[in-house]
Amino acid sequence: MLRSLFTGISGLKAHQQMMDVVSNNIANVNTTGFKTSNIVFEDTLSQLLRAAGASTATSGGLDPTQIGLGVKLAAVQQNFAQGSAQVTNKATDLMINGDGFFVLDDGGTQVYSRAGAFTLDNDGFLVNPNGMYVQGFQAVDGTLTAYGELGRLQLQAGLSIPGSATTTVSLGGNLDPEGTAELQVTATVYDEGGAAYAVPIILTPNGDGTYAVQARDPADNDADLGTAGTVAFDTAGRYDAGASTAPTFTINGVNMTVDLSQFTGYAGISGPQTRDVDGFAAGTLNEFQIGPDGVITGIFSNGQKQALGQLALATFNNVNGLEKQGDSVYRDTANSGLPQIGIAGSGGVGLVTGGALEMSNVDLAAEFTNMIIAQRAFQANSKVITSSDEILQELVNIKR
Repeated sequence: MLRSLFTGISGLKAHQQMMDVVSNNIANVNTTGFKTSNIVFEDTLSQLLRAAGASTATSGGLDPTQIGLGVKLAAVQQNFAQGSAQVTNKATDLMINGDGFFVLDDGGTQVYSRAGAFTLDNDGFLVNPNGMYVQGFQAVDGTLTAYGELGRLQLQAGLSIPGSATTTVSLGGNLDPEGTAELQVTATVYDEGGAAYAVPIILTPNGDGTYAVQARDPADNDADLGTAGTVAFDTAGRYDAGASTAPTFTINGVNMTVDLSQFTGYAGISGPQTRDVDGFAAGTLNEFQIGPDGVITGIFSNGQKQALGQLALATFNNVNGLEKQGDSVYRDTANSGLPQIGIAGSGGVGLVTGGALEMSNVDLAAEFTNMIIAQRAFQANSKVITSSDEILQELVNIKR
């Protein structure tokens, strides 16, 4: 009779643990990146009353006779199914679509998380709410080295990039072969330091359907700058490369060429324009964006874009082998396998969504159902103990 008492106690303990797991799931229904836990039970040892026996010439075989001794907790497994997206439109909020974990530095210890609610600290480092540094690959002068040295990602406010010198000025539009008026286009060019110069370019009709093209000194519009060129057209008004020559000029030691190939020579209208100028002024970081591949791209005041870094993501052979450390982070264990560090979108790693967070994957309907199951099972096991006590009481009463 004492067996049933202890069996009932094991049922109470097991279902109390089930209620603990369910309550933790419900408590974290709004926790970013939280993964539901599911409890797995297994029976305990069984008492052998009669061993199995093989058949003989005079009798058949015997099955073993056993009485179970209760239940115990086998495992608490996590459900790493994808959580829903919560759009925040905050540039540093990140979500992983698919497998993988963000890699964080917790005081020199590498830990992992699905919670992407990151911010920038006073030094411009990307950190989580507990100050753990987000790990990745820092770009050098806009160049990323795939699987380079893993380190902290820094996005400094006021970060600047140098200017780039202009080498080619592209002009285009239409020039009337019968035109007689002098035309002017102003092109903004840059020297090696990124300083800007507004260079007037004069187009003068030669009277034979061609135009002379001459750059002028920005400081003196009457002074020619560099070597003049010519733009010519065939009988259909198309640019004639063989009869045309490109003008060149020098600004602060930088040689520049004027590309005339985008001109047309149709009768009746003239409208020269600056189509393109390479080179740019120095710029400072205005904002940044994080793409699906985890690349952090800076957008600068001069309109240029440059890679600043790339997030590192980790995968494991056995994610259920990870150990929770609190603060929504995990650490690797002997059964999780070593972390496989990679980048988003490669090697089975998911993609990154910027401006969104992964919500908890807790299903409240399922959790409340599990709560009822745990409650009723606990109640049933308590009835076993009560009934066993009543039987024991009857035994005691026999002596009377």
